[in-house]
Amino acid sequence: MSSIASSARIHPLAVVEDGAVIGENVVVGPFSRVGSRVVLKDGVHIISNAVVDGFTEVGADCRIHPMAVIGGVSQSLHEAGEDSKLVIGARCTIREGVTMNSGTVGGGGITSVGDDSLFLANSHVAHDCRLGNNIILSNNVMLAGHVIVGDRAILSGGCAVHQFTRIGRQAFIGGLSAVNYDVIPYGMLNGNPGILGGLNVVGMTRAGIERAVIHKVRRAYKDIFEAEGSVRSNAAALRNDYLDCPEALEVIDFICAESDRAISSPYRGKA
Repeated sequence: MSSIASSARIHPLAVVEDGAVIGENVVVGPFSRVGSRVVLKDGVHIISNAVVDGFTEVGADCRIHPMAVIGGVSQSLHEAGEDSKLVIGARCTIREGVTMNSGTVGGGGITSVGDDSLFLANSHVAHDCRLGNNIILSNNVMLAGHVIVGDRAILSGGCAVHQFTRIGRQAFIGGLSAVNYDVIPYGMLNGNPGILGGLNVVGMTRAGIERAVIHKVRRAYKDIFEAEGSVRSNAAALRNDYLDCPEALEVIDFICAESDRAISSPYRGKA
């Protein structure tokens, strides 16, 4: 039997399968389907003609628009029907035609999305992705499997992100870009192949980062990418020079961390 709160409103033309858990003040609109292992937290609103399936949890006050398919089986060639999850945080807006897939056992078994994020029409979040908070995926953005996206990152329309790529906090990806390699926190990437074009200064300013801090991060960026030697060795050598600047350290530590992908560069496709 389903667990449906008394304040929930389920349209008579919607299907809520036995076993689903429906919170307070949830709205499930006409021609929508909610699978048997789905949890809809308080205040979720499914407008109409949407599917929420699989072992999926949708956080409080999320809004799901028509034709979205949330919690579908992964498109991985290694998908074997094992139990896996999709967990979406609170207050996310999921627009028309968005698809989000469950994780795979081989990739950790979970796809996770943070709070307060916006997914515009026809954007796609593949299996085992890990997304932070306050992220924007514009129309037709495509995330392949195992992609990591940091808080407040913005991905513009039509960009495509290679599997296992990391996109750092507050990065900005230009429209129609091909993201083949990791993008540093606060980085701005454009083109196909994607080329690092400096720092997302506008985004840093809007986030309340002081001008003096932005100048320090700019200096670190220049020291890392313009000096002789490899980007990773340059970053490691600079770490002690920026102990007083957490933002610059964030960039340095991101570059030095282990990754399946190279680092996007201003001069080459990768570094």
